[in-house]
Amino acid sequence: MMRNICLLIATSAMLLMSSAVVHAAELHAGVARVDLTPPLAMKAPLGGYGERLNRPATGVHDRIFAKALVVSDGRKKFAIVTADMLGFPPPFKQAVLDQLNDPSWTHERLMLLPSHSHTSIEMNAINPLNVYQIPQIGIHNPELFEFTVANFARAIQAAEAKLVPVTIGTTSTRTQGFNRNRREQRGKIDPELTLTRIDQTDGRALAVLVNFTAHPTFMSGEDMWFSAGWPGHLQRTLESLIRQDVTVMYYNGAEGDQSPIARPGSGESHWERAEAYGRDLAVIAFRQWRTINPRPNVIFQTVRQTITLPQRSWHPNFKETGGKEYGLTEEVLKEMLPKMFPTTSASVAVRLGDLVIVGVPGELAVGLGLEIKKDTELITGAKHPVIGGLADEWVSYILSAEEYDRGGYEASVSFYGRDLGRQVVEAALQGVRRLQ
Repeated sequence: MMRNICLLIATSAMLLMSSAVVHAAELHAGVARVDLTPPLAMKAPLGGYGERLNRPATGVHDRIFAKALVVSDGRKKFAIVTADMLGFPPPFKQAVLDQLNDPSWTHERLMLLPSHSHTSIEMNAINPLNVYQIPQIGIHNPELFEFTVANFARAIQAAEAKLVPVTIGTTSTRTQGFNRNRREQRGKIDPELTLTRIDQTDGRALAVLVNFTAHPTFMSGEDMWFSAGWPGHLQRTLESLIRQDVTVMYYNGAEGDQSPIARPGSGESHWERAEAYGRDLAVIAFRQWRTINPRPNVIFQTVRQTITLPQRSWHPNFKETGGKEYGLTEEVLKEMLPKMFPTTSASVAVRLGDLVIVGVPGELAVGLGLEIKKDTELITGAKHPVIGGLADEWVSYILSAEEYDRGGYEASVSFYGRDLGRQVVEAALQGVRRLQ
């Protein structure tokens, strides 16, 4: 009996070791960046605030970029593209794939992650489904759409063209005083800053992925210059601290109800507040980066899980906040929702060693995000699960049933009813269980 028990334990241990060996792989990666800042002559509108009424940007405070990281194990490949943008309309990802015109690039092999900058390209200006001339939500600009799609494809192609052997490592730390719950004074927050270090095998830095959860909303609707906001300052500062020609790529988390807290002494200027915030986060990230010991042959897995979305609808009190800001009426929504809002979406997830990014196609409330992170760690054993917020497309704000019933701004721009949050969480975790 004892011998059988020992044999069972030994066999189980061997299976676990075997599984780790099967999934681990020697990885190659390439990185590239492309300037996304539209020429002012293109009259590109800034997104994030209805009060701008589709007015074009009047200048450039700092340039906005798309940055692509392509990872390959020789059998499969995957691209993460981060961008200093508000978000992506549903047709955008397919348009990028069409522009690539390469059957090896599919929806499952690509994840688009915006920073959610509110001083960047208006999301509905690059939405071919937007046939409405409503200034508050943005008016479609075909030239801007083609410009943006082409630059995303160019970044992916450039990254894929220069793959090198890499090592990867991830760590997380909890911050203090950087974000707050904007719906509830003592509500839940996600203070975790997660950093992924990707080095060439000779030790030279190649790329850094930074995940932190907060709206980039220091600038208001009155600020009319292009800017990446505080995420841009974070990326530039961290690149300057690391040097080595590294590319830092920021992506947001479950930021649906998370706002930034201005740094002490950063003054009243919106621009100074954004700079101080991004700079201070970068200093924390740099200290973290120095502690990471990246390893070769890490687990590399990807999955895409379809999300069947609930019936499209609007909140009973939508006119009081979001409807008022964006010039929406019940008559407009009756026509708009079937045309511009999909019936299905997807959650793409990727694992790189101890990091698992679970993509969510909208603005997820933090309580739901924390639930996904906790369950992802239990399911996969990965130490650093994160939410890739607004991944691939913006479907709406995503709240729990209780938060939806409370109403407020976020509920007023949530267009799939009170069950949306639960269905998104369940589908995302279903995908996580399929990671292999």
